[in-house]
Amino acid sequence: MPAPTTPPAPALAAVPAGAALRLDGVRLGRPGAAVLDRLDLDVRPGEVLAVVGPSGCGKSTLLRTLAGLLPPLRGRAEQDGRAITGPDAGRALVFQDDALLPWRTAGANVELPLAIRKTPRAERRAAAAEWLARVGLADHAHKLPHQLSGGQRQRVQLARALVARPRAVLMDEPFGALDAQTRSEMQDLLVDVLAGTGATVVFVTHDVDEALFLGDRVVLLGADGGEVLDVPHPRRRDTDRSRLRQQILSSL
Repeated sequence: MPAPTTPPAPALAAVPAGAALRLDGVRLGRPGAAVLDRLDLDVRPGEVLAVVGPSGCGKSTLLRTLAGLLPPLRGRAEQDGRAITGPDAGRALVFQDDALLPWRTAGANVELPLAIRKTPRAERRAAAAEWLARVGLADHAHKLPHQLSGGQRQRVQLARALVARPRAVLMDEPFGALDAQTRSEMQDLLVDVLAGTGATVVFVTHDVDEALFLGDRVVLLGADGGEVLDVPHPRRRDTDRSRLRQQILSSL
């Protein structure tokens, strides 16, 4: 008899490619209250694009347009060459307010996007446990949001955003309410956990130093659209970005 063969090991799931996002000649805002006009913007697959600008310039509006929550008043918003016509499971939103459901544990909050997709319970619990471990909260899965610190709740929100393997992550000042030390820790964590996900990230912030640390490029929004600036690498805190920092501050 032929010797029994060992079944092949299951193939690892492929990392999803990051989405290509594009705004083509858009006017953004609400009827009679546009905040951005004539904006052209290309977000490259897999990059981190940081968005800065003065208060009221339309940073959050831009993010909501890319999310499909707010259609452009003019022009076209696209993902991978197709019009964005509404929300999509492949684009995850992360807000400054962690928006966790207070009656669900940390683990159950992370599971939520998978539960909505009707992922089998065992599979979604395993995925939630993996992501809580990746954000340093392996021992906190059973806790309710009110039992967690602000930084821990943001870690849960980050895990929830990434557990379903989105192709784009849209982040609206997610660390703005944190103290300086926790904010720095969350920035480092974000860089670490994004590695290998393939996700495209659009990160809105008021903090120029945060934009320069996290972004592969920075877009500076203003009345006449946006100016896109390349950020020097490597992504380390001791990299000298003083000239670019001064350029952005002068524009603001």
